[in-house]
Amino acid sequence: MLNLREYQEKPKLLADYLPWACLPAPGVILNKDGSFQKTYRYRGPDLESATQAELVAVMARVNNVLRRFSSGWALFFEAARQEAHDYPHSDFDDPASWLVEQERRLRFEECGDQFESRYYLTLLWLPPADAKGRAEKALIERAEKHDAQGWRDRLDAFVSQCDRAYDLLSHALQEIAPLDDAETLTYLHDCVSTKRHSVTPPEIPVFLDSILADEDFSGGLEPMIGDHHLRTLTILGFPASTLPGILDDLNRQGFSYRWATRFIAMDKHEAEKVLTRQRRHWFAKRKNMGAIIREVMFNEQAALVDNDADNKAADADAALQELGSDLVSFGYVTTTVTVTSAGRADVDAQLRAAEQVISARGFTAIRESLNGVEAWLGSLPGHVYANVRQPVLHTLNLAHMTPLSSVWAGELTNRHLNAPALIQGHTHSTTPFRINLHVNDVGHTLVVGPTGAGKSVLLALIAMQWRRYPDAQVFIFDKGRSARAATLAMGGAHIDLGGASSPSLQPLRDVDSDSGATFAADWLAGLAVKEGVEMTPDKKEALWSAIQSLASADITERTLTGLVMLIQHDELKAALHPYTLEGAHGRLLDADHDDLALADTVCFEMEDLMGSTSAVAPVITYLFHRLEDRFNGRPTLIILDEAWLFLDDPLFASRLREWLKTLRKKNVAVIFATQSLSDIANSSIAPAVIESCPTRIFLPNERAVESQQSEIYERFGLNPRQIEIISQSTPQRDYYFQSSRGARVFEIGLGPVALAFCGASSPSDQKLMDELIEAGGDFASAFLTAKDLGWAAELLAQAPCVKSAPVMAAE
Repeated sequence: MLNLREYQEKPKLLADYLPWACLPAPGVILNKDGSFQKTYRYRGPDLESATQAELVAVMARVNNVLRRFSSGWALFFEAARQEAHDYPHSDFDDPASWLVEQERRLRFEECGDQFESRYYLTLLWLPPADAKGRAEKALIERAEKHDAQGWRDRLDAFVSQCDRAYDLLSHALQEIAPLDDAETLTYLHDCVSTKRHSVTPPEIPVFLDSILADEDFSGGLEPMIGDHHLRTLTILGFPASTLPGILDDLNRQGFSYRWATRFIAMDKHEAEKVLTRQRRHWFAKRKNMGAIIREVMFNEQAALVDNDADNKAADADAALQELGSDLVSFGYVTTTVTVTSAGRADVDAQLRAAEQVISARGFTAIRESLNGVEAWLGSLPGHVYANVRQPVLHTLNLAHMTPLSSVWAGELTNRHLNAPALIQGHTHSTTPFRINLHVNDVGHTLVVGPTGAGKSVLLALIAMQWRRYPDAQVFIFDKGRSARAATLAMGGAHIDLGGASSPSLQPLRDVDSDSGATFAADWLAGLAVKEGVEMTPDKKEALWSAIQSLASADITERTLTGLVMLIQHDELKAALHPYTLEGAHGRLLDADHDDLALADTVCFEMEDLMGSTSAVAPVITYLFHRLEDRFNGRPTLIILDEAWLFLDDPLFASRLREWLKTLRKKNVAVIFATQSLSDIANSSIAPAVIESCPTRIFLPNERAVESQQSEIYERFGLNPRQIEIISQSTPQRDYYFQSSRGARVFEIGLGPVALAFCGASSPSDQKLMDELIEAGGDFASAFLTAKDLGWAAELLAQAPCVKSAPVMAAE
């Protein structure tokens, strides 16, 4: 006899419990019950860097979006905390940078497990009941034209409403973006599997439940998925009041979990019925039956009432008033935290840690046992029926409780360069931090902090880490020789401008070309203006005529002295005389040859040159002109240490904005660094630099909260809370990163090798470098050996670099 039991529709597999059916539109899931869902990735404000007023404003904007959803809609907020990605792999062109990278990789791995949170919002809409059958019918048989059109109209209506919510939330949250098909399936797969890999949509995107459920699931009192134990914690009781980010401490836990909040919305009429029923229920419990009978029989008020019931009735009445004001809407809220681990003891310890965080905020949580499977299913995006524990809350409380606050870990990759993040840093919690200079295609950065706070070390590390990008080049304008060791270790050229070994510069060498003549005219006119000459048309004509005449001369005669002899204007002659061999700055700019050699890494030492204040701008302008020939699209970094001392000049101030814009187009990132806030406050170029640098790194400064200092920090867009963080940070350890994408305190965590190269700026270090240069040989190896790091020097030979370290030559 035929056994019909195996054909009966009883769920047997995990896939049978999952709601997802197919992908009818980009990023949209059609569920088995006829509902549609769409998922977004988002990131909210960081509580550490936000003021209370900013948080209240964000929550108000989010509440304004949430209260628009009515019956038929459900929202799933999720913070998925997962183990951070492995340290990225990059190829370096010199052994020293490679060795520093290997040391940083090892220190990163020794820090233990690190975690980061990703945040998702899923919007779900169940069309009216009459549409459910039509949706199913359209999938399995040829639908009537009217039915098919109605189903598509509902899909279009869902997408339109999602787009509207997305537009509103984009103004409230730090980041939000819809997931595409592959990202949506990968996210859903991560919810029901312990395996972490991307999921590619099938050619015919149906039977998603079977595709995504790739591990066995066993229920009972101790559910397991695959070989991992699964435990769920559900919040049942709530505090008397809530604050923005009340459960933000969950974002800092050192284990993986899924923190999910499901909100099943109600329209105003339905919410009014529910709240009225609640009010009636609690109002009736104020007095027991005996008290009511005595009141009726003896016509006297009962002396005692149940104050708890009376308070809850008043609370329900207040909720009805809030509902009537249309400031909030109400819905059923279910909040769970799900943890998985291969060990039973580990999963119990993690669940206990989550429970402690939740209980400390005034919530009551229960560890699910008999209801464990239902509670877990109810946390899955798209599952609105499982887990019947559904307290009623309004949308402002929901905004406070959901994982809207975040701990920013930085971006995994540099989107502009399509390469790994520049630096892998650390934070005070278990969340890593990745430093990228670029915001979109702009990499200009400002580094501000007092002396002794760690600025020079950070700049040297940035220079060495920049070498991870293919075909990268670095140009440093240094003060105090703090980047000398790092430059020489990378096989670069260290050029001491203004010193005894200063190179010969011949700015008029290429006046026989159109570009060279144009540069010479602008450069010489700038020198004349600097000397107080007003450039009238006749003076410009006299200058241009002299340049044209000089172009026909022999290349060794194209000097400033030769030009002055050709100029037929006494005022111009007098203005340019200080820059000839007979003047104060002739030895810098009036050579008959140019031996400035540019490599992939060059450091220009500026300290001696800055002693001749009037010569700084002419020399720097010419150097920038020479560097422009190197700006051919390669990833290029220019570091200007104490930039205000030589850029705050009329020659630069008038053209700085356009210059930075041009460099951006040529894939050049400029770092402006200064230790003097007063330089910024009194600088004519400060507005242009602040406007052009979307990324800022602030060093600890205990005086930051003082009125004069705080006003300067506020010019950079810092709020009082961020200024307070800077004042409380630890010098030479902490750095505060700020950009339009987020803010975070981080540490660079240098090991002995990186510290040897990046922190060598003392007089004894300079003397050691002089001795090593005079002795010849490979600088990086010799320097590490002299620093008692012989083991590191031996490792340099193992570097799999494309370009080997050059034999060291005299600077």
